[in-house]
Amino acid sequence: MFERGIEIKTPAQIESMRRAGRVVASTLEVLRSSAVAGVTTAELDAIAHDHIRSQGATSNFLGYHGFTGVICTSVNDQVVHGIPGTRVLRDGDIISIDCGAIVDGWHGDAATTVAIGEVPDEVTELMRVTEEALWRGIAAAHLGGRVSDISHAVETTVDAAGDYGIVEGYTGHGIGSAMHQPPNVPNYGKPGRGPKLVKGLALAVEPMVTLGSPDTRTLADDWTVVTTDGSWAAHYEHTFTLTDAGAWVLTAIDGGAARLAELGVPYGGH
Repeated sequence: MFERGIEIKTPAQIESMRRAGRVVASTLEVLRSSAVAGVTTAELDAIAHDHIRSQGATSNFLGYHGFTGVICTSVNDQVVHGIPGTRVLRDGDIISIDCGAIVDGWHGDAATTVAIGEVPDEVTELMRVTEEALWRGIAAAHLGGRVSDISHAVETTVDAAGDYGIVEGYTGHGIGSAMHQPPNVPNYGKPGRGPKLVKGLALAVEPMVTLGSPDTRTLADDWTVVTTDGSWAAHYEHTFTLTDAGAWVLTAIDGGAARLAELGVPYGGH
């Protein structure tokens, strides 16, 4: 069902999205352990492809507007949409891995950033802040609230942590029977604005944060987005929904229960 262009899912459809989300979560777990020095991004893509198929799911990235991978692999100053290929990961790199899957026509989408070996403390902190902003954004969501409540929580978390750049040209999004749907979920803004948060709405929240300027450009491959100043970037993402009980993170293995509890937010999954 669509209300003002926004897809509202039934409980059964949300359950299908949870199954897709579990596939995404387990794929990212496999990739975290596989992302080591000496591995190419194409090899990671092949691992992801095999795992998604082994779970009886299909990729929603492969072939999307011509994209050639089942994951996005964005290294160091690459923010998002990096194409898997011959690049070899080296000790001291970071890689943001974005992954999606479809089960019974319903989508899941999540991303994480992984350090390859030892990285500088400022990079470790960048990753921590970006992931924290993701969870604070989800924790700010409640039934009857507004989409920009999430945006505001992301922005204030990043701003309070230090002098970071919040990428504004790319946003989170609605998700369901398609990977990208209305509404957009920016990573900045004033609270209390945008569509109302209701049961059956599923959103992908995905802060992208840099160590320098938030400005980006797209490389000649028409996909890979990099920072204009060469500063490194981190990217984290989860798909979540709201139930009467609270937030349910469909792409977290535990549904988000542990992190939400740490933030004092009720868990809405099962």
